[in-house]
Amino acid sequence: MPLFGKKYTEVTVRKTHIPEGLWTRCEDCGKIIYNKALEENFKVCPKCQFHFTIGAPERITLLMDTGTFQEFDADLLPVDPLQFKGPKAYSDKIQEDQKKTGLKEAVISGEGKIEGRKIIFAVTDSRFIGGSMGSVVGEKITRAIERSDERKLPLVIVSGSGGGARMYEGMFSLMQMAKTSAALARHQKAGVPYISVLTHQTMAGVLASFASLGDVIIAEPKALIGFTGPRVIEQTIRQKLPEGFQRSEFLLEHGLIDLIVHRKEMKSSLAKLIDYLG
Repeated sequence: MPLFGKKYTEVTVRKTHIPEGLWTRCEDCGKIIYNKALEENFKVCPKCQFHFTIGAPERITLLMDTGTFQEFDADLLPVDPLQFKGPKAYSDKIQEDQKKTGLKEAVISGEGKIEGRKIIFAVTDSRFIGGSMGSVVGEKITRAIERSDERKLPLVIVSGSGGGARMYEGMFSLMQMAKTSAALARHQKAGVPYISVLTHQTMAGVLASFASLGDVIIAEPKALIGFTGPRVIEQTIRQKLPEGFQRSEFLLEHGLIDLIVHRKEMKSSLAKLIDYLG
């Protein structure tokens, strides 16, 4: 019998299905961003300007003049000198990341143009074993530095390495710090400009070698830059770190870097610096 003498009609509500992969949450402010809008904004949060990590191929597209980039040493492949075994074998990890990223290693190097200025360029990719520096990464970076010397072309290296030295390779990895640093010492004597660009995250052995040796060091806003992460430091010294510690803005204030440049303005800023440095 109808309640209070009234009839009620049952209504079936169809749930709207929202496909996955349409939205991304900002790591910094927590804002939910429509992925298409994020792509159109160079993968920078429109609210807080946090710069999301991007891959090496995307970085080349953003910075290099269309059709000018020619890759070096694309045939160099990593090996497993220690036959490293752990929760996952090193050889398996290499194959997994090669398939996931479409890259052969964590760095791409080559020659190209930025607003008509010919340069030698290298960029690391944090998606490949954290952008860590193994023997192939160190070798490709060193060869890029040496080509810059030989051809008297400005050198630009974009670093995005949360992994530092690649410990799967032991001392073979650690020696890359000395090798790249020595190559840059020769490069400095040759009088050829080197601009280092630091992105979120640039850490450990990469920062302790080629990433911090630029004639000019640029960072993207809010990038985490340091040797050891802030949580490890706090646990070690048992003290609270200053606000913004190891972020680009903190490091600019304390003299470790020279400039903070928004991703939208990076290409034009590099072109101006290349002209200024001759």
